[in-house]
Amino acid sequence: MARLPYWRLSGFYLFYFALLGATAPFLGLYFEHLGFSPARIGELVAIPMLMRCIAPNLWGWLGDVTGQRLRIVRLGALCTLLSFGLILVDKSYAWLALVMALHAFFWHAVLPQFEVITLAHLHGQAARYSQIRLWGSIGFILAVVGLGLAFERLGLDVYPAVVLLIMAGIVTSSLWVPNAEPVQQAEAAGQGGFLRQLWRPGVLAFYLCVGLMQLSHGPYYTFLSIHLEALGYTRTTIGLLWALGVVAEILLFLVMVRLLERYSLRQVLAASFLLAALRWLLLGNLADHLLVLVIAQVMHAATFGSFHAAAIHFVQRSFGHRQQGQGQALYATLAGVGGALGALYSGYAWNSLGPAWTFTIASLAALAAAVIIAARMRDQPT
Repeated sequence: MARLPYWRLSGFYLFYFALLGATAPFLGLYFEHLGFSPARIGELVAIPMLMRCIAPNLWGWLGDVTGQRLRIVRLGALCTLLSFGLILVDKSYAWLALVMALHAFFWHAVLPQFEVITLAHLHGQAARYSQIRLWGSIGFILAVVGLGLAFERLGLDVYPAVVLLIMAGIVTSSLWVPNAEPVQQAEAAGQGGFLRQLWRPGVLAFYLCVGLMQLSHGPYYTFLSIHLEALGYTRTTIGLLWALGVVAEILLFLVMVRLLERYSLRQVLAASFLLAALRWLLLGNLADHLLVLVIAQVMHAATFGSFHAAAIHFVQRSFGHRQQGQGQALYATLAGVGGALGALYSGYAWNSLGPAWTFTIASLAALAAAVIIAARMRDQPT
């Protein structure tokens, strides 16, 4: 790793996922603070996820055609900052919906292209991706813990300013990253075009399961903080609980290389889905017990950590060098479709069915993904 720009790549991930740490636990709380109902909150949270159906594929195609991935990352980061700044103008539902859609269109241009750049810097050592990506988890932890304390003392009115500050950090860190393009590999060159590679055994099943996994996360990302606050937990405690999940994720990333050496991608993904199914049942039914809640948050190591690392590895192995951007973009798109559907259904179900049944539906989605991946994906050496 002597020539790997480790800290430059890691710094970008730190700021990028600090933004996720500012939105995943607190965006729903902020919209509730503004007086919106659960249904409207679900719709507003779903809009950025719906943009993942459009933006990653457009930007991914552009990155593959032009090869200007780093310019796309930098432009996307800057436009994300400028468009989210419009939130300072008005707080009506229609205006916030516009802000959510506009900033997400550019935000979702960034990560898929940056993943390709990172993997290109790794020169085929994709299993070491986790050692860089763990700094994104550290950024998430710093955000959820720091902002939990800040919002406890200052209230949620400062939320937009804090998010804009983190976005400025993403822009700055993107200017520090050197460019790299994936090299053509012999085994990928004969695989044909993007659609032909997509139809290879297990690839479509994998993408379907990506959508189901993100659908199952709908209640978690949209309503967990609201759910815990209703159960009597403070915002500081909520931030610490979110951070605990990401600490577990970091520890998983540290051993992910060895896990991928010992187990197939199919086994890692199936285990991630099964643990997700159990986790949602615990959060929906037993979150009032702190010990159970702690155990459920530790399971984030599987429901995000091992799943995401294995998924990125699978996409990198499944597509040729000229389809890497489109492969990563399709991953982001299916995640966006699933996440949007999850946010929408949880928004409509939260009051009518209650938290327990809302999380039970999420559990069934994750269980379905486990069955599909076990039945349709072939074991591959990693």
